[in-house]
Amino acid sequence: MTSVGVFDGVHLGHQSILEANVARAGLLGAEPTVVTFAQHPKAVLLGRAPRTLTTLEHKLALLWRAGIRHVVVLTFNEELRDTTADDFSERILERGLGTRGFVLGFDSKFGKDRLGGPASLEARGHDVEMAPKVMLGQRAVSSTVIRESVELGDLAGASRMLGRPVTIYGEVVMGEALGRRLGFPTANLDLLHELRPPEGVYACRAHVVPPPSEGGAPDPRERVGSFDAVANIGRRPTVATEGAGPLVEVHLLDFEGDLYGQRIELEFAERLRAEVKFGSLDELQAAITADVERARAVLSRG
Repeated sequence: MTSVGVFDGVHLGHQSILEANVARAGLLGAEPTVVTFAQHPKAVLLGRAPRTLTTLEHKLALLWRAGIRHVVVLTFNEELRDTTADDFSERILERGLGTRGFVLGFDSKFGKDRLGGPASLEARGHDVEMAPKVMLGQRAVSSTVIRESVELGDLAGASRMLGRPVTIYGEVVMGEALGRRLGFPTANLDLLHELRPPEGVYACRAHVVPPPSEGGAPDPRERVGSFDAVANIGRRPTVATEGAGPLVEVHLLDFEGDLYGQRIELEFAERLRAEVKFGSLDELQAAITADVERARAVLSRG
């Protein structure tokens, strides 16, 4: 059973497709399968692409958790852009996958000039189920609307459309170790171009996962652990040099250990405050202490 799409964010609309895919695959004794893309197609189609809600690595983990057991990742390049819908169907979907049926979104399109979709597959003799549009209030759930909500800091609105808390996913990389000197060691995250919430200090849950396997895909079933955390997204105005870019730093509460090279899936609970330039490191240290206590209170509410 096959679904085709970008699936950025794996939001409620996507989840409707995936649930139907898994259900029908179970009835037919087939493997729940998704065909997706290594990068956003708009990078080729429009010459620019949005900063995604989920990188490929993050998306693979979310698809697995949704019950998908086989993911085909295509490189969307000029050759794929110019592949006709019939060629795409025959070469990739039929001969490549031997698919036994499709579950597609209400707006699913593929192939050159977006001429492929439910009608073209049915014309080729395939059984196609279409998942309905998912609405919240008066708006259709979409990756575009969720991106806007995250960028504006409307984490509650974005979470409702995602069907889960807003998360970012990154690799722990070397930093300056300033947090450790202040008594609050931090993990510095490379988000690999994922969209992030606005700058500020947040109460979070940090889910630590191992680095990808040799094949390049993470094992989303395995977690080193989950910890309450405080995250700072911003430019560290108290200590940063002028013109420094934004960073994502995470202090895991009640954790000791080496996280370098691990991945952290950071789940946002609540924004605690804006970034502030303090007059001294002592003032910064006192503010972080207060942030930790507030985060504990927020996260203890569940």
